[in-house]
Amino acid sequence: MLKTVIIMLMAVSAGTIGDILLAKGMKELGDLSVMNLRGILNAAAQALTSPKLIFGTAMLAIFFFLWLAVLSWEDLSVALPMQALNYVLVAFLSQWFLGETVSPLRWTGTILVCIGVMLITKSGTS
Repeated sequence: MLKTVIIMLMAVSAGTIGDILLAKGMKELGDLSVMNLRGILNAAAQALTSPKLIFGTAMLAIFFFLWLAVLSWEDLSVALPMQALNYVLVAFLSQWFLGETVSPLRWTGTILVCIGVMLITKSGTS
């Protein structure tokens, strides 16, 4: 179980960093929903050369391969809830790097998710 927890922490960290970088990179490119076809094509070309989007995609690939490793040895019903730890990291990093406001209600939900993850993880050891 310790192996699962360590690899899942690495996977969740990689996935969260990837998500944060993709969000930051896409915010810099602009809102695609208000662009015409030419604007979307230009944004797509810029996305292919954006360091944030390239590194973010690489981090999500690392997450994917770590996740595959975990699935090879752990029950899905134990491993999948561990991904919910992503919510904690996303809340912190979104506030810090993206300047988002995380309300007290959202923090309460995040704490409840953590409690649920701990209960499920504990049940996997028995």
